[in-house]
Parts: sequence; structure tokens; C-alpha cells
Amino acid sequence: MKVLSKQRLETALNKLSEAAEVFVPMQKGGQSGFFSWQSFKNEQDELMLDNLNVYQSPKGVVLPQTEKMYGIKTQGVEINIDQVYEDDHPTLIFGARACDVKGILAMDEVFLTRGYEDNFYKARRSNNVIIAHACYTPGDNCFCYAMEVNPVDPAGADVIIRDSGDVYVWETQSEKGEAVTAQISDLLEDKDVKLPELGSFKIDVDYTGVAEKLKTMFDHPLWDKISEPCSNCGICTYVCPSCYCFDIQVKMWGDEGYRFRAWDSCMYEEYSREAGGGNPRGAAKERFRQRFLHKLEFFQERYGTPLCTGCGRCMVVCPNDINIVRIIDAVKEAEVND
Repeated sequence: MKVLSKQRLETALNKLSEAAEVFVPMQKGGQSGFFSWQSFKNEQDELMLDNLNVYQSPKGVVLPQTEKMYGIKTQGVEINIDQVYEDDHPTLIFGARACDVKGILAMDEVFLTRGYEDNFYKARRSNNVIIAHACYTPGDNCFCYAMEVNPVDPAGADVIIRDSGDVYVWETQSEKGEAVTAQISDLLEDKDVKLPELGSFKIDVDYTGVAEKLKTMFDHPLWDKISEPCSNCGICTYVCPSCYCFDIQVKMWGDEGYRFRAWDSCMYEEYSREAGGGNPRGAAKERFRQRFLHKLEFFQERYGTPLCTGCGRCMVVCPNDINIVRIIDAVKEAEVND
């Protein structure tokens, strides 16, 4: 099997950076997330490949938190688009866990299938390579196994690396993976090593039948009880690897400007507010219900898989201890009328 010595990791990242912008899990000041390797400073930053998860997932590589879409020029009542900001520069995500890869695959479904293609997302994703990091030791808040994610064999990755002591086992999974492997072939060695075994999960959750049951629970009183602690702060949607809601706005200076989009959240009252002032989800409970129905029912119905990837980030960052696992359990236990 091919292996990459950990002593050669930084050399490998430097070589990969010659052909693409490489994003790695990193502690940068008070933030942890996937940042460009070119921004890494030894005396200030910390590479976090050995950590299970960083707070910010790599979804921002293919769906940036803010991105320009069109340049605009006006002439009287005429509006002209003078530039389209489709960014197709090569990017490489190094060290994404299976839950985060699943989040990107979910966005692929939304932005690239069912007769619709988002050109901005497509441009970024088409020149994107994912090197996934297999997980063998689940964390305290991990439950990816319950959400159809295989932590040791991340579906959709171009390369899978496996931590085996002083080396990473390097497994190519696609043509893109073959290309990046060729870039660092002189750093890889042939060596037989023992792979770790998957440890046990500390969280026991059963998603089976939840999507089907939720179809009957839109007006269930359960939502009043479980939504009460939620302050609609929206932090769960920003750290989630599969949330993709965005808003589109325009900035103008005189007769020139641009249109851009930025991450938004279904937890915010203004997100569903209509131009005429109406709001189909004006109450906090309705926004809370929408989020969890989308994660656990609606996406499953449309795409055949849950939108939650079981990474556990939302449970870690929630200031009010809202826990999607407890919500799944509550749905399983709820009584419904036949």
C-alpha cells in the first residue's frame, strides 16, 4: 500500500499548493476551520489534522460565505451585466472527515441535479478535489453512522488518507485522485502497515422511520415543547456542513455595482419574510420546525438521504443545549394519530 510519512506532510502540502489552493483544518487565532495552506504561519497557527473536527466545515470552499455574482452597470432604466464572477480556480480540501464530505455531496444534489445547475457552485466544484481523512475513533458528539455516513470509507472522496501511527495510508479513489497522487508520487512509499479498527460510538440514535413519521407531525404539539429553548441565533446553520441557505443582495455606487450572495439562515425571521410584509414562518417555533423537518424529512423525501450528516457541531455550539439526537428520539417516542 502507498503511505505518506507524517514527516513529509508539509512538503506534500507545499507541492499540492503548486497546482491548487489547498485548504486544511487549522486553528487560526480564536477560530478553527479549513483555511488556505498558503496562509499558514508556524508561529501563530496550528495544523489540526489529528483533531476529529474543526468548528467550521470545508463547505465554504465550494459555497463561500460571501461571493460576488455579477458586475452591474446602469444607464437610465437599463441594467447591464458587465462581468460574471464564476470562480473556477483549482481548490483542494485536505483532511475532510466523512461527515463533511457528505455535506458537500448533499450540496451537489441541490446545486447540480434535478434539471438545475447553479453555475457559480458548478465552477467551484468542477475544479475541486477532496482528500478525506478516515475516522476510527468517534467523538463524544459523533453519530454519523446513523445518518448513512461511513466514517472509515468516505463516499465521494478523491483520495482517502488513513492515520496509521507515523504514516498516512494513501488510497486513490478517482481520476482526480490519481492526478493529485501523481503530483506527490516521489513522496509516497510502498509499505504494509496495520490499519486501526473502528471504535464504538458513544451516542446511540436510531433514525429509521423518522422521515416517514414526521410526515404526520407538522402540527404536533411536540414542536411547542422542543422549540421553546431556541433563541433562533442561527449558529447551528453556520457551522453545519450541509446547510446551504443564502440571500442575494446588490451593492451600488452611482451607476455601478455588483450583485452578491451570502450565507443566510432559516432560523432568522427576515429569511422567510415576503416583499409585501407577510411571513409564512413568522413565529420562532415555525422556523425551528422548518429547520428540523428539512434536515430529517424534506431532504430525505427529495434526495433519498437525510440532510444531517451526524457531525455533532450544532450540539457543541448551541448556547441553549438544543440537541438533534434528542429531537430524533422525541420524534420516535411521540404518539401520533393514525
